[in-house]
Amino acid sequence: MERQCWGYLLVLSYLFQTLSAHSDFYTSIGHMTDLLYTEKDLVTSLKNYITAEENKLKQVKQWAEKLDVLSAIAMQDPEGFLGNPVNAFKLMKRLNTEWGDLESLVLKDTKEGFISNLTLQRQHFPTDEDQTGAAKALLRLQDTYRLDTNTISTGDLPGVTHKSPMTVEDCFELGKIAYSEVDYYHTELWMEQALKQLDEGEESTVDKVTVLDYLSYAIYQQGDLGRALELTKRLLMLDPEHQRANGNLKYFEFQLINQRKEGKERRKRLTSDASKKKKRFREPVPERKMYEMLCRGEGIKLTPRRQRRLFCRYFDNHGHPKYLLSPVKQEDEWDRPYIVRYHDIISHGEIEKVKELAKPRLRRATISNPITGVLETAPYRISKSAWLTAYEHPMIDQINQRIEDLTGLEMDTAEELQVANYGVGGQYEPHFDFGRKDEPDAFKELGTGNRIATWLFYMSDVAAGGATVFPDVGAAVWPKKGTAVFWYNLFPSGEGDYSTRHAACPVLVGNKWVSNKWIHERGQEFRRPCGLNETA
Repeated sequence: MERQCWGYLLVLSYLFQTLSAHSDFYTSIGHMTDLLYTEKDLVTSLKNYITAEENKLKQVKQWAEKLDVLSAIAMQDPEGFLGNPVNAFKLMKRLNTEWGDLESLVLKDTKEGFISNLTLQRQHFPTDEDQTGAAKALLRLQDTYRLDTNTISTGDLPGVTHKSPMTVEDCFELGKIAYSEVDYYHTELWMEQALKQLDEGEESTVDKVTVLDYLSYAIYQQGDLGRALELTKRLLMLDPEHQRANGNLKYFEFQLINQRKEGKERRKRLTSDASKKKKRFREPVPERKMYEMLCRGEGIKLTPRRQRRLFCRYFDNHGHPKYLLSPVKQEDEWDRPYIVRYHDIISHGEIEKVKELAKPRLRRATISNPITGVLETAPYRISKSAWLTAYEHPMIDQINQRIEDLTGLEMDTAEELQVANYGVGGQYEPHFDFGRKDEPDAFKELGTGNRIATWLFYMSDVAAGGATVFPDVGAAVWPKKGTAVFWYNLFPSGEGDYSTRHAACPVLVGNKWVSNKWIHERGQEFRRPCGLNETA
């Protein structure tokens, strides 16, 4: 049995040597799948430990039952029993040898192998950062897609295949993480859900008093003194001696009296101000709000008249020899900026090869600090990425050549193929791909000029969420495996097209893989001649 446990130890040791190179598990679903295999091996090791313990107890039980019968017979006539020399010899043998063997059996430590495995594995388990990151992702998804807590808790998400309901403990933990981030809005939502499930009779190690303590304070912090007071009273009915609640009760009552005195005048003032503001002007929709609307499929600004100008076609890039007899399917996605989608442009086999090459190298995606120029991680880009060079595999070279043939742009000065896998609630908030005028050194070290265009492969379907959206123009492009989208970031004049500001929406359900090619200005002088007008 010990050999078996140490065998698992060696297997898991190898597995974790692979995992130890990675961190920030929550930022890539691809890497999180490794954790499932890890947990599976750990469960196998645990079951072997349980089997060993059960076998040990079985032997002890058999020994006890045998001696129980023997003792019952012997105690009927102890002297007569020991008058039999065989019985006397066996008694000496049992007490001198067999009870010692039994002692060794009872003291035998069958857990050693399992504990060693667990100790080794814990060094490479997800960290507090991963747990907090995954929790924040759930809260982000809740806001972006306007999901109520009960929908998330029951696991009834759109497009979900494996339903997984949340326990009171799960809801409470989410609320606690929000509380630690001074996010009282989400603290309230999730503590309320935990309380709801407790009221419905769900058994839990978390008690109502603890939940009410967090909930009443979160509501107080948001200014609803009346409700905070009601919840505090409910808490004291369950635990009359609760010291903090007794203090809060008096404080809330005092504050509520003052609030009611000032309330009427304040409400009048706010109503008057709001009315004046409404008459003066109509506020534009903030970018964040537009971004989230587009992620939900709302707010798309494409009129029927503009829609009629978008077409599908077979495209051979002006008679390119490679596509003259076998043109590709091209579809207009948007008119301004002009975004096109190529269908069936990368095969399943190519996608799997790209993922296979990229997965061991996936690292937390970074952004360039606009002030320092240093690459750093950011909470608004939740994914892992890897770079694949053309010389390391012929397939990458073929993919690069395909992009060149279809766009007519030079690939020698383009950046390497970047592969990205999004994590829990994975997203990339609104950004530009090109360097703006206030970032003159954005791509200086590359020596290839600004990013003239972006080519983006979708390498997986996404069950829900994960769209690429352009908040300034109200455009949304949805992932479809095997397709690619393309747009120019710069006008022919070299000026940046600010309408190309875009974002990757949070992945609600599913696993999003993409790869992209950032194409630069150098080498395009004769392929895309410079325009004379700023926006031409």
